[in-house]
Amino acid sequence: MIDRSDVLAARERIRGRVRTTPVLELDRDLFGGHACFKLEQLQHTGTFKARGALNRILRAQADGELDPAVGIVVASGGNAGVANAYAAARLGVPATVFVPETAPAFKVARLEELGASVVLEGSEYAAAQDAAQRAAARTGALLCHAYDQPDIAAGAGTLALELLEQVPDGLDTVLVAVGGGGLMAGVAAALEGRARVVGVEPETAPTLSRALEEGRPVDVAVSGIAADSLGARRLGDIAFDVATRTGVRSVLVSDDDLVEARAMLWSRWRIVVEHGAAAAWAALASGRYRPAADERVGIVLCGANTDPSDLA
Repeated sequence: MIDRSDVLAARERIRGRVRTTPVLELDRDLFGGHACFKLEQLQHTGTFKARGALNRILRAQADGELDPAVGIVVASGGNAGVANAYAAARLGVPATVFVPETAPAFKVARLEELGASVVLEGSEYAAAQDAAQRAAARTGALLCHAYDQPDIAAGAGTLALELLEQVPDGLDTVLVAVGGGGLMAGVAAALEGRARVVGVEPETAPTLSRALEEGRPVDVAVSGIAADSLGARRLGDIAFDVATRTGVRSVLVSDDDLVEARAMLWSRWRIVVEHGAAAAWAALASGRYRPAADERVGIVLCGANTDPSDLA
């Protein structure tokens, strides 16, 4: 599916078009060891997804697979749509984004600001994805999947290459949020043989956990406070392949854990993230993931597209 070489190629392809996001070292008294945040919520469009979107569209352009008059089509609960709309606008091609009717209004507004055509479809991501696939087949537009395409996942993994370079002493473990698993797949591919990856997901959308239990991706019921960003019904095939190959494990967190972790990020560090992006930190803050005394841990904060009005 994908490996480290794909992530390295993606880095070269998108070089100069994405931000190198900073790392924040945490006080050692928090865990008695080394821990840091990778502040990927500062990426263009407020999430890591700009990396994969640019990689997908740039490669399609280079390979002659993109009709510039028709452009791209994508389904998204919000973040992937915004990222692909941003990438399409930067590269001068049109974008059509199918979103569930439950998508937050501020994300829909952002899509429209970027010039995308927005189509509301169904109550879950799966319905929007079906509609996007039909539109791509009908129009010839380039289909950009929210997470389950090699170029999308490999592009996401470029943040892990940065992270390794930004932490001179290296890392033992990197915690990442999991919905459909594109970010986890890219990070695990980039870090294979260098650091372990732990996927953190809501109890109300356990795509990775269930896939590992069943030995294959399976549909799960999706609900909860992070459903707008971690609301995929099924783990992607690429994510499952990389997770099983590299030994990714799953940690589940509750909605209360997500709320508390997000609030703590604001109160302690003045970091604003969406609930899904707080998942990696929630695993540590709640004690659901307990690092060893000398374990060096990286925590990916992957998205900031949220309404901050409930942060005191």
